[in-house]
Amino acid sequence: MMIDAHCHLSLSAFDVDLEEVKARARCAGIMHMIDAGTTADRFKRQCTLAADASISICHGLHPWFLDVHRIDTDAGHNDLDCLERMLGSGQAVAVGECGLDRRMGRLDEQWSLLNAQLRLAKTHDLPVVLHCVGMNDELSKRLREMDLPRRGLIHAFSGSWQQARRLLDLGYLLGVGGAMTHPGAHRLHRVVAALPDDGFVLETDSPDMQPAGITGRNEPSHIVQTCRKAAELRHVSADTLSRYTADNTTRLFRL
Repeated sequence: MMIDAHCHLSLSAFDVDLEEVKARARCAGIMHMIDAGTTADRFKRQCTLAADASISICHGLHPWFLDVHRIDTDAGHNDLDCLERMLGSGQAVAVGECGLDRRMGRLDEQWSLLNAQLRLAKTHDLPVVLHCVGMNDELSKRLREMDLPRRGLIHAFSGSWQQARRLLDLGYLLGVGGAMTHPGAHRLHRVVAALPDDGFVLETDSPDMQPAGITGRNEPSHIVQTCRKAAELRHVSADTLSRYTADNTTRLFRL
């Protein structure tokens, strides 16, 4: 049995056929899915999803949507205030998806938004689910400085082994997804092969990050390909790998 540690079932891409998507996930052997938030306008949709015992949710403000997030507005209409209220309800298992993306620019704004969410994670004693592109070294430094609870997920990790090691030493798990299934992902293959058994989880990032050979929308059932490729790289059976990555996810999110 597998767990998809990071997907976005609350996005509009799944509004029409969500029940069919969940049914295919069950048929593929997926026992649980973690839905990561991106914008405040989808938090209520996430709470509706969480009525299904097979779905847990994280609330967060993604760095891609700086123009969507309402940050410098009157009290009561600030998305960070909204996020804090949602976290206070106790339904979310983590803060995220939040983080940094060098490609998007406006790094001062990204840092400000991330720092605020890291403080919320510390206040509510929750793990963080982090998006990090081109900023692994800077992120590692900030996580050390803030003395956060030693648990969280670096979603879709794509860095070097040295960067992976630093994040693991801080207590963070690495998300392994569809990018790893592509033949040209040689550095990522080496990292996945070297990770400790308790150092990573499987994820799809649905509807994005399709595995090799998949076109169009990604969905949780496609995690089977990721599991098989990771097992091949690590010279273990897919059943063995699915078991210990599910255990890692359960421990991280206190499922």
